[in-house]
Amino acid sequence: MATVYLGLGSNLGDRETNLKEGVQRLAPEVLVEAASSLYETEPVGYKDQPWFLNAVVRARTELAPQTLLARCQRVEQALGRRPSFSNAPRPLDIDILLYNELVLNTPDLVIPHPRLPERAFVLIPLNEIAASLRHPVLGATVSELWARCHASEQVQPYRTGWFEVPVAPNRQ
Repeated sequence: MATVYLGLGSNLGDRETNLKEGVQRLAPEVLVEAASSLYETEPVGYKDQPWFLNAVVRARTELAPQTLLARCQRVEQALGRRPSFSNAPRPLDIDILLYNELVLNTPDLVIPHPRLPERAFVLIPLNEIAASLRHPVLGATVSELWARCHASEQVQPYRTGWFEVPVAPNRQ
């Protein structure tokens, strides 16, 4: 089983419900073990759109990285995401941030996520649930990356306890 960290975002429709439903639809192939709080964040890139709700989850999966990407994309599409321009508004976005210690660079998938070190809306929730986790390329912990981050987007606490992590029989 691989440990993965997924970044979640939504800025269309019922944002919180979109995030919850997205995480729930990843199961049973992706089992969430921890979820950060929700953060409301201003858009990056294309600014003329609603603010996002963002979170990060830690999960376990037996899916290979490319299969996990396809699973995430199917869930995004099921919740209404359609092809559009870069940084466009969307009901759900799921990014693979980290997959064990894997370093992967293909045309379709780069792990660790290439913009992770420069995005406060990812580093803040990731730091909440995995501050001591080391970036497999940079060698820095998440908390060190957050301390070095010069991102300018606004990130505001929104809500804790938005996703109740199910207790699996083997976690008792």
